[in-house]
Amino acid sequence: MYWQKEQECLARPDLEKLQLQRLAHTLKRVGSNVPFYRNKYSQLHLNPENVTSLEGLRDYPFTSKQDLRDNYPYGLFAVPLRDVVRVHASSGTTGSSTVVGYTRNDIVTWSDMVARILCGAGVTPDDVIQIAFGYGLFTGGFGLHYGAERLGASVIPISSGNTKRQIQIMQDFKTTALVCTPSYALKIADVMMDMGVNPNGLSLRYGLFGAEPWSEAMRQEINSRLGIRATDNYGLSEVMGPGVAGECQECNGLHINEDHFLVELLNPDTLEPVAPGEVGELVLTTLTKEAFPVIRYRTRDLTRLLPEPCPCGRTFVRMSRMLGRSDDMLIIKGVNVFPTQIEAILFDIEGTEPHYRLIVERENNEDKLTVMVEVVESIFFDEMKKQKALVETIKKRLASELGVGVEIKLVEERSLERFNGKAARVIDKRQL
Repeated sequence: MYWQKEQECLARPDLEKLQLQRLAHTLKRVGSNVPFYRNKYSQLHLNPENVTSLEGLRDYPFTSKQDLRDNYPYGLFAVPLRDVVRVHASSGTTGSSTVVGYTRNDIVTWSDMVARILCGAGVTPDDVIQIAFGYGLFTGGFGLHYGAERLGASVIPISSGNTKRQIQIMQDFKTTALVCTPSYALKIADVMMDMGVNPNGLSLRYGLFGAEPWSEAMRQEINSRLGIRATDNYGLSEVMGPGVAGECQECNGLHINEDHFLVELLNPDTLEPVAPGEVGELVLTTLTKEAFPVIRYRTRDLTRLLPEPCPCGRTFVRMSRMLGRSDDMLIIKGVNVFPTQIEAILFDIEGTEPHYRLIVERENNEDKLTVMVEVVESIFFDEMKKQKALVETIKKRLASELGVGVEIKLVEERSLERFNGKAARVIDKRQL
């Protein structure tokens, strides 16, 4: 049942001893090799040699996504670029991405972490895994790919899209495990129905889903319609990618790989630890990353920790599904979208006003983002041909910058609500 039983079933005292050893080493490395952290240490008069317990980490500063952008592209790397064998990146709220790197050892560690998640979900070397995540700078596709190979399973790197072909491959190649977003799994189920394909005639047994929020009700629908056991997994490129945490077959919370990540759950306003069972922001410190270690990274993801023992025997702490975010980031079809990205693009397009509204809905099991844009009076009352041209311009710019298609609705000047305080620009109508 266990792929790495000795590590995943460590007694808590032994685990904390290992964490402290790895934490001390990481703090020293970043202080010596990363100017950003070295300057922070100097400003706060911090000496890693003085950290003698895990609680000592609380004296150290947080790392934010903005810090990653400010040090674009390689400013936070802790090794020379010649030692970096892989570079990935995620989209940001401005023109610059957040860039992460991996050494050869990092790739091995990453593969191990994902293999653990796959194994916990029930996947074995005898399985055929179809990866319907996009490949490229996004960490999801490659992370699951290398983890599956590490486990010894057969991998079909089909990437995303072309749903009918996905289904044909499932039939022909005898796919037993599907990796994608949960919403795309439901789209596959819809297209199967349209094609007259009976899921019971497939070899499919497992589904490993992530990259966007989803509910227990959505899990049950996926299980029912595809005839599989669906499990949740969690990761983020800034910390590693997929493999940070995942559900076992008990489906009662995501086991965090604590021998590689030190976990804090904090009140996002006070930045103090929350009481057991309370919702807080997940803050992660990497313990084994070589190329791109991060100290106290604020994920902005809200969850709660589940300290009760799991029947599977793994001793790592579990967390609930992500309950939301402490910032305003949206996840649309697995892509991170920030309102500020859209705002910056609209400012660049002649004829639009700096007032907009984002409407997020779920239609036919897919996310749909509609951007309501105020335009100057001359355009709104101009001929339809010019309006259509402006809509197409906005759609193309947003699709290019965001990496996901959106709908555009032009509205009159001053027709959208104004706010005295923080603007509530997002209306999320999705029923997860």
